[in-house]
Amino acid sequence: MNEVLTAADASARFRSASSAPSIIPSNVPLLSAFLAFSLAQFLKLFTTWYKEKRWDTRRMLGSGGMPSSHSATVTALAVAIGLQEGIGASAFAVSLVLACVVMYDATGVRLHAGRQAELLNQIVCELPPEHPVSNVRPLRDSLGHTPLQVLAGSILGCIIAFLMRASS
Repeated sequence: MNEVLTAADASARFRSASSAPSIIPSNVPLLSAFLAFSLAQFLKLFTTWYKEKRWDTRRMLGSGGMPSSHSATVTALAVAIGLQEGIGASAFAVSLVLACVVMYDATGVRLHAGRQAELLNQIVCELPPEHPVSNVRPLRDSLGHTPLQVLAGSILGCIIAFLMRASS
């Protein structure tokens, strides 16, 4: 029956009661994930130019490449949740497991599927023109990531989450 109201509780209640709804959500983990994804996709323009000496704007919408936007996204989400809720929170545990699964998949299944697609495309190109499969559209071979690309995406995600936490 006798509740003790601390200054922090009063301040939090005042802020939540007096703050008007915002157009931009104040969900730091969600914003961190979206920003990390967007920045990773944007950086692919420059890493592609550095590697291939050509601008390829399609890289901003595609999967694969340096840095891994999937890794950046899930790492930013997990780190932001850990910073906000604490590492003992269930939400952090779920986001950490999700991040591990996504990064494992990026360097495992998806990377090898991309390499197989590359070999199949090469085989199809060597077929005679009269072969029924010779006119098949090439498979996408940029699916997965190397461990370095996943690591770079993870580092980017951590940086974004820490910067978002510091700015909020």
